[in-house]
Amino acid sequence: MNNQYNILLDVVESAIFRDSTTTEIKLRILIKKLSQEIAPDLLPDELEKIAREIEARQGIKIGFGSIVDNPDFEPWLDKTKPAIDPFYWNRYKKLLRLKRFPRDVIISLDTITDKILDRLGNPNLSGNWDRRGMVVGHVQSGKTANYTGLICKAADAGYRLIIVIAGLQNNLRNQTQARIDEGFIGRDTGKSLSSTRRKKNHSIGVGELDKRKTPVSLTNTYKDFHKETATTNTSEIDSYNVPVVLVIKKNKDTLSNLIGWLRDNSTRGNREMIDQPMLLIDDEADNASINTKYSKEETSRINSQIRELLNLFHRSCYVGYTATPFANIFIDPDSDDEMFKEDLFPRDFIIGLDAPSNYFGPQRIFDEDLTDENDTKWIRFITDNEDVLPIRHKIDHTVEELPDSLVEALRVFLLTRTLRNLRGQKDQHCSMLVNPSRFNSIQRQIFYRLHDALEEITNAVRISANKGDMGLKDPEILALNKVWEKEFRDVEFEWSEIQASLHESIASTKLVEVNSLTNELDYSASTGQTVVVIGGFSLSRGVTLEGLTVSWILRNSMMYDTIMQMGRWFGYRDNYEDLCRIWMPMESVEWYAFITKASEELYLELKNMDEAGASPDMYGLEVRSHPLSLMVTARNKMGSGQKIVSRVGLANKYIETARVSLSPNDLVENLRIGKFFINKLDHANLHQEKVKGGTLVRDVPVEFIDDFLAGWRNADASVLTKTDPIREYIDTRKQGELRLWDVFIPSLIKGEPDYSLGWPIKPSVRTVSLMEAEHYMSIGGQKLRLASRGIEKVGVDPLKALDAENEYVKRENLIGHKKINFPDKIYRNVRDKGLFILFLVKAKTKDTDLGSKIPQFPLVAWGISLPRSDRPTIQVEYVVNSTRMKELFRYEVDD
Repeated sequence: MNNQYNILLDVVESAIFRDSTTTEIKLRILIKKLSQEIAPDLLPDELEKIAREIEARQGIKIGFGSIVDNPDFEPWLDKTKPAIDPFYWNRYKKLLRLKRFPRDVIISLDTITDKILDRLGNPNLSGNWDRRGMVVGHVQSGKTANYTGLICKAADAGYRLIIVIAGLQNNLRNQTQARIDEGFIGRDTGKSLSSTRRKKNHSIGVGELDKRKTPVSLTNTYKDFHKETATTNTSEIDSYNVPVVLVIKKNKDTLSNLIGWLRDNSTRGNREMIDQPMLLIDDEADNASINTKYSKEETSRINSQIRELLNLFHRSCYVGYTATPFANIFIDPDSDDEMFKEDLFPRDFIIGLDAPSNYFGPQRIFDEDLTDENDTKWIRFITDNEDVLPIRHKIDHTVEELPDSLVEALRVFLLTRTLRNLRGQKDQHCSMLVNPSRFNSIQRQIFYRLHDALEEITNAVRISANKGDMGLKDPEILALNKVWEKEFRDVEFEWSEIQASLHESIASTKLVEVNSLTNELDYSASTGQTVVVIGGFSLSRGVTLEGLTVSWILRNSMMYDTIMQMGRWFGYRDNYEDLCRIWMPMESVEWYAFITKASEELYLELKNMDEAGASPDMYGLEVRSHPLSLMVTARNKMGSGQKIVSRVGLANKYIETARVSLSPNDLVENLRIGKFFINKLDHANLHQEKVKGGTLVRDVPVEFIDDFLAGWRNADASVLTKTDPIREYIDTRKQGELRLWDVFIPSLIKGEPDYSLGWPIKPSVRTVSLMEAEHYMSIGGQKLRLASRGIEKVGVDPLKALDAENEYVKRENLIGHKKINFPDKIYRNVRDKGLFILFLVKAKTKDTDLGSKIPQFPLVAWGISLPRSDRPTIQVEYVVNSTRMKELFRYEVDD
C-alpha cells in the first residue's frame, strides 16, 4: 500500500511539474484518474493526503539571490548558450525532480547557477585569466546541491578539470564525494575501483538516468587523491573527451601531492592538462583557507597551496562556498589594500543564496522576540551538566554517568522515531546529535554511557511495551510516557498507539562515533536508519546528519562561524519539524541569537549593495567595519597576547548594553546618571509624547547623550559599548545628522511603576545570567538583546517606515504572508536622527541559587540606533586585549 502511495505521488508530481496553472480541483481530478490505473487500493483519505503533500511542496518559494559584481564583469553565457549541450545539467535536473525538489527551488537553482557560471571565465576563451568569487548560503540550506549544479553546467560549457576541496575531515570529504558521484559522475566510485569490478553496473543517481559521458574521477568515496591512482588514469585524462573531477580533503599533504602530480605531468610534455580551464570549488571556504598573520602554520600553508594550485593554470576559477563568510572578508585584518591583491578575496563576485521558505534556519529557531526560556518551541536548556561533565573539562575527565537532560533527550529521540514511523516515514532516516566535548576520550565515555541507557530502554520496551496499561508499571515505559506528556501530548497520536509501536520503531537504534579516530556513519547501507551520532569538532563542519530530530550540544564557544556551523539541525524538516528538539546551555542560546542577528544584517547589506551596484571590495570594507570585526580580529590574534586595534563603522548600526557590570558601585552610579539624564530632559522643556511602549522625547541636543555616555560605567564584557569610540563617532557628526536626537524611555503597560529615575516607569522584565568570574551580568536573556524587535521604528516617519516595510516584503518575496517580523535595520535605514533608548530593567531568574546575587533594585541600560551617515566611511578605533577577549569569550582550542 505504501509503495502504491509513493508511486502515485511521483507520477502526479511529475505530471504537474511544468504546469504552474494547476488548481486544487484540477490536481484532485488528476490524482483520482491516475489512481484508478496505478493505485486502485488507496483510500480517499490517502488520495487527499497526496494532494496536500504536493500542494505543500509546490507552494515552497525561494528568491533568486543577490549579486555584488566587479565593474569589469562582461557576460558571456547568453551568447554561447546555443552552442552548449546541457547534458550534465539536464541529467541532474531530472534527478532533483525524482528526489521531489519543489518546482520553484529547481527553477531558482537553474537561474542562480547560470549567474555564477556567467561570472566564471569563458572556458572557450583562450589567453590567461583568473576569476575569484564567493557564494554565501545558509547552514545546511543546500550549498552542495548548488555547486553540484554549477559543476554540471561548467562541464557542459567546456570545463574539463574540476577540483572540489571539501573540508578538513575524511568524513566530510567522503560525504561530498558521494554527492558528486550521485549528481554528476553517475556511478559509485567506491565500488568501481578495480578494472574487473568496473565491468559491473555501479550506476547511481544521474547514471541511472543516462550512462553516457561518465566523467573521470581521480578520487572515490574511500580514497583521497593519490599520485598512483591518478597516474593509472592518465590515458583517460589525456583524451579529455569527458570532464575530470577530484574531490579532495583540505589537507596540506593532499594538496602537495596534487600540485606535485600536476607539475610532473606538465614537465613531461603533457601540457594539455595545464592548458585546460580549471574550476576549483572550495567548500567551507572560511575554514583553514584563510591566511591570517597569527594563524597556525598549517592554515597559512593551506592558503598558499590553494593559491599555488590556481597559479599552475593559465585559466582558473576559484569559487568559495560558505555559510559564514566573515573570515573571508577579513583575510588580512591589518591591511585593506592587501585584502584585494594576491589572497583568496572574492574580488570578482559575491553571490548570496536565498533559502527556500521551508528552510528550518536560525531566524526561526532563535527568534529574538522570545524573552523567556519557557516560550521556546524547540530549545531546551542544559542546566544539570556541571557535576557530571562541566563545560570546561580536561581530556582526562571521567564521565561516570549521564546528565539527566541527555537521558531525557534520548527518550525524546526514541519517541520521535516512533511518531515519524506512525506518520508513514519508516523509510526515512532519523538521527540524534550528541556533541558533548572536543575530546575523543570524552566522546567515547559518553558513547558507553549512552549504550547502557539505550540498552535499558530497549529491553524494557521489548518486554513491557505490548502489555497495554500494565506496561506503565515498568519504570522505563513510565519515563517514556512522562516525556510524551511533556513534549508530544498535542501530537495527533494517542499514547496507546505510540506504546504499541515502540519496539518495532526503536529496536534497530544504533550508536555511532564520528571523530578523527572513527567514523561508521553510513546512510547508504539501508533506508530508515535510526542513529545516535556522538562526536565533536568533526560534527561542526559540513557533515549532514540525515533526518536530524534531536540534538544535545554542550559546547559554548561564541565564535560566529564555529557556533553557527555546529548547528547541524538547520536544514529541511518537512513533516516532522514540530518534533525537533535542541538541548544546549543558556549561554549558547545567547550566542546563537547574537550571531543570527549579525548574520541577518550582513545578508541584508549584501542585498542593499546588489541594488546599489556596489563592488565586492565595497562590500568587503562594509563587513570589515561591522562590529562583528572585533570578534573576528580577536580570533585571528587570540594567541598574540597583545592589544588589538579594530576599526569599526557605527553608521547604520544598533548597539546596546546587554551586559552590565556586577559591581555594586557601578550599578548605583549608573542609576544616578540615568536619573540625572531624565532630570535634564524635564528641565529642558522638550516635546514629550506618549507612544506605544513608553515615552518619546523629540529633538534632544547631542550634549545630553554625550554627557550620559561620559559618566557611564561599562562592563568589560560589553566590548561594543565602550563609550570612548562611540563618543568619538558622535563628535564627528554632531553638526550633522546627530545634532538632535530622539530619546525613548520604554515602560510596560502593566505592572507597578518605579521612581528610581524620577519618572513613573514600569520596568522591562528580563531574564539574566550571571558570569561572576568575569564580573558581569547578561540582562539580554537568552537572546543577548535587551530591546524587543521593532523598537527602532520609534520616532521614524510613519510613511518612511511603511515604505521600508513594503520594500522588505517585495525584496524577500513575502507577499501574502500574514505575519512578518520586520528586522529593525530597515527602520534604521530611513531614520533622520539618532535614537537613544534608556532602559530601566527588572532582573529575574528561575535559578534559586542565583536569586540572592541579583540586584533587587532596577538596572539601568541603554541602546543607540544610529542612522545612515553622509560620511559612512569614517570609522572609530576599538582597542581590546586579545588575552582578555579569550577569557571573556571562552575560545576553545579547536575553534
